[in-house]
Amino acid sequence: MLSIKKISPCAVLLLTLPLSQAQPSSPTMQRIKAEGELRVCIWPDYYGVTYRNPRSNELGGIDIDLSAELAKDLGVKLSHVESSFPTLIQDLKSERCDVAMFAIGVLPQRRQQLDFSQPYLQSDIYGVTTRSNRVVREWADIDKPGVVVAVQAGTVMESVMPAALKHAKVAVVRPPATRERELEAGRVDVFMTDYPYSRRLLDNADWAKLVAPPQPFHVLPYAYAIRRGDPVWLARLDEFVGRIKRDGRLQTAAKRHGLSEIVVN
Repeated sequence: MLSIKKISPCAVLLLTLPLSQAQPSSPTMQRIKAEGELRVCIWPDYYGVTYRNPRSNELGGIDIDLSAELAKDLGVKLSHVESSFPTLIQDLKSERCDVAMFAIGVLPQRRQQLDFSQPYLQSDIYGVTTRSNRVVREWADIDKPGVVVAVQAGTVMESVMPAALKHAKVAVVRPPATRERELEAGRVDVFMTDYPYSRRLLDNADWAKLVAPPQPFHVLPYAYAIRRGDPVWLARLDEFVGRIKRDGRLQTAAKRHGLSEIVVN
């Protein structure tokens, strides 16, 4: 069961105040107030979460919706900053954005350098292969000699799969290469991803086949991330996450983007 961080009564009182009255001071909130802008890091290739449609060039996804809700609650305009999992930590530390909102997996190595809100989603790891693949047909086929398993650089899978696999070979895919092209070209037999990204393939590629674990494999909570050292800003984010759970905005956004199954209430 996921543990939810508690907010102190003092922090709760502060969070009921408008942004202009919040005390003690928060460097991030002071900047947001001064500039009237919330800068949110997103990964625009994250289907269902923060995805830029290649045809319309429009952004959509649960965290596109919820980042707009956060900016609205703060009373400021919203600016999306393109980021990625490999650049996430540096983008936050260098203050390119105030918060990363693209379903960030709460990993121990990330916790050492970033602070996280309470979780709002969770996902296991899934395999994606082709319908015609004769090497990988089910989960038990993945960890066998000769099988090549692709993982995206900077994602949870890059750290989890090398430790989990005893026989298969792991191939780390870095841009501009993609896991899909590596799979379709036959250079890998399966690639590992999470629930939201798997929906992209199942919704848009008739060649794709989902390979689900028969039992929980590595369920990970997803949260919003900020640079360390700003507890008042973190408390404000925690309050926001708690409120969208209570008032239904989280469930509404999740349902709109096909992610209701992985919501953390």
